Amino acid sequence: VQLQASGGGSVQPGGSLRLSCAASGFSFDDCAIAWFRQTPGKEREFVATISWKGGSTDYADSVKGRFTISRDNTKNTVYLQMNSLKPEDTAVYYCAARSWGSTSTGSDAYDYWGQGTQVTVSS
Repeated sequence: VQLQASGGGSVQPGGSLRLSCAASGFSFDDCAIAWFRQTPGKEREFVATISWKGGSTDYADSVKGRFTISRDNTKNTVYLQMNSLKPEDTAVYYCAARSWGSTSTGSDAYDYWGQGTQVTVSS
């Protein structure tokens, strides 16, 4: 089982980034996928999640209207488009897979985790 997150980097406030999460080794299109983020000294925080076919999504209030989660089951990949980035979005972003098709905002609901990709928003 592997989840490979990529696309992080450094960007100025107001800028955009698109994160990707490529999956292998499990039935990707049966799983809900989520993005979480974490900064040093803080607990991992829910960002966004998408159901197995993409029909249902959920977002943290802090990113609603700025971030969009999507998935391409033909490529076993989930994306997180992040627009209007703010310094408080700075974190390591992790993707996670849940062995159920329905979404959840709790980290305990997810079975597989990627290694994380750093996003830094700074002027």
